[in-house]
Amino acid sequence: MLVGTLRHVGTEPWDLARRAASAAGVELRALTTNEDADRILGVMIATWGEHQLVPREMIRALADSGNAPFGAFVGARMVGYVLGWAGVDDRDGLHVHSHMLAALPDRRHRGVGFALKLAQRAQALDQGARVARWTFDPLVARNAYLNLHKLGAIADRFERDFYGEMTDTVNRGERTDRLVVRWDLEREPGPRAIPADAVIVLAREGDRPGAVRPAEGGALLVEVPRDLAELRARDPTMGAAWREASALAIEACLAAGMVAAAFDRGRSAYLFALAEVVA
Repeated sequence: MLVGTLRHVGTEPWDLARRAASAAGVELRALTTNEDADRILGVMIATWGEHQLVPREMIRALADSGNAPFGAFVGARMVGYVLGWAGVDDRDGLHVHSHMLAALPDRRHRGVGFALKLAQRAQALDQGARVARWTFDPLVARNAYLNLHKLGAIADRFERDFYGEMTDTVNRGERTDRLVVRWDLEREPGPRAIPADAVIVLAREGDRPGAVRPAEGGALLVEVPRDLAELRARDPTMGAAWREASALAIEACLAAGMVAAAFDRGRSAYLFALAEVVA
């Protein structure tokens, strides 16, 4: 990664990351050794099973090339990590591709992922990157809440079957549709307001998705299941119906010049707003 100096608005990025880590009961550390690579693999297996593991030597090479992953520790035990690398393209220039974020089962939903993302943000800003990118399954509501609400990122692209067939325990049997996140790192992390008058493009009707409505209006809502894993386990056919309906709704919103700008956890819904008005 390139090294540069930036001026930041609001709270100093490392202070913000350390405060989030303290609230989650963890300590943040850069992962730079072979032993650290083994710790990453342990959390990876606990999350996805033994599926296409990132080679140990690649993790070590990332650390040595300025792309050190970060770990969350409770004492000597690593309970989570975030891993990414520098990318460059015509759209974003220099940016960070944040590829993996995971925590052990007993430490999930307790702020560990939020703290790790903030550490990755602070590291990226120190190194001259102003944007981070990653993908996530649009039907996983808890990830949408972290990405769009807590971090304040947006999602401005969508691709069906982004990774093709995957055989890990989380994605097996699913079409790997993905929203593509853009996180403007110089913006203070936090949510955007959700208008009360947004037009519903896709609504839940009990467990099933309703008909996809026209994407017309200044703000649009796309509802998704509150717990995809539970729904899939109980009714795989219904999970597949949500996969297709959500893809159609998201594609319609993006085609109308919108981006996913917020996530309302109370109603489990994305807010799409015009790209030019999202600050």
